[in-house]
Amino acid sequence: MIHDARLAWFKSSYSSGAETDSCLEVALALTPVTVHVRDSKHLNGPRLTLGPGAWGAFLPFVAEGRG
Repeated sequence: MIHDARLAWFKSSYSSGAETDSCLEVALALTPVTVHVRDSKHLNGPRLTLGPGAWGAFLPFVAEGRG
């Protein structure tokens, strides 16, 4: 498991506009290559850790508003 201090979180470009509170934050790790996802309202809440393939499969659903 990657310690939080090593992750640089940023707001996902797939999140709603800045005026809403429906935001995902994403962090990328290189070793191992993983994408970490969390709810910006619950920074210490549940998180997803996805490999590159799973992240790539997930993005089309978010882009279409189904995620």
